[in-house]
Amino acid sequence: MIPLIQARELLVKRGSTQILRDVDFQIAPREIVTVVGPNGSGKSTLLKALIGAVPIAQGKVTRKTGLRLGYVPQSLQIDPSLPMTVGRFLNLPRKSPRAERDLALAEAGAEDLADRQLTDLSGGQFQRALLARALLNRPELLLLDEPTTGLDQPGQAAFYRRIETVREQLGCAVLMVSHDLHVVMSASDRVICVNGHICCEGHPEVVAQAKEYRALFGSGTGGALALYRHQHSHDHDDSCDHAHGEQT
Repeated sequence: MIPLIQARELLVKRGSTQILRDVDFQIAPREIVTVVGPNGSGKSTLLKALIGAVPIAQGKVTRKTGLRLGYVPQSLQIDPSLPMTVGRFLNLPRKSPRAERDLALAEAGAEDLADRQLTDLSGGQFQRALLARALLNRPELLLLDEPTTGLDQPGQAAFYRRIETVREQLGCAVLMVSHDLHVVMSASDRVICVNGHICCEGHPEVVAQAKEYRALFGSGTGGALALYRHQHSHDHDDSCDHAHGEQT
C-alpha cells in the first residue's frame, strides 16, 4: 500500500539545537496514528515537519501527489472583543458554499453551532468548530496537534470517538499529537513514542508494555488502555526496536 506521507532519516533543528533525529515515519490510508512523548520531546515538531511548516535539516519527506490535508492546531487565540460566528469562521480565508459548511459542521458534531459566537463556545465546542474547518478540505490526512488540551477526561474520550467517526465517514487517515495518555492509547491503530527520536511504536498494547514507554511515563500507564477501545477491521504491523528506536 502506498503511504500518504513518508519521512526518511529526518533531522530537525532549532538554531543549533537538535529537536529530532533519525526519524523514519509513514502513515497509510485510513490509519489512526498517535504521537506521544514528554514535554519538549519533538511531538509537535514532527507533525509540522511532515506538513512543511518547519524546515528540515536533513532527510526527506514525501507526500502522495495532490495529498489533501486538514489541520487542527494546538491552540487558536481569538480576540474576545471580535464578533465572529462559527459559520463566518468557516468562511475564512475563503468563502465556502453553505452546503459544504453544513456538511463539515455535521461531521464534526457541531451542526448546532453555526450561528454561535466563537467566544461563547465551551472548550469542546470550540475544538469541534476547528475540526469542522479542517474537514472543509475533505482531507485524505487529518492532522491534529494536541486537540483536547483543556478538556476533561470525558470530553477527551468524546472527541476521540468523533475523530474515529470522521475517519469512517471520510475514509481519511488521522495523525494526532497528544499528551492524553489515559484516552489516546486505545483510540489509535498505532502509537509512536517520541523523545527526540522514535523510541518505540506499534499497536497500543505493544507500546504500553515497551520498556522505553514505561521509562518515560511509568509502569502504571498501561491502565490507560481500558478507558476506550475502538474496533477496526484493518491490520497494521507492530514494530518496537528496543536497541535503536527505529521502524522496521
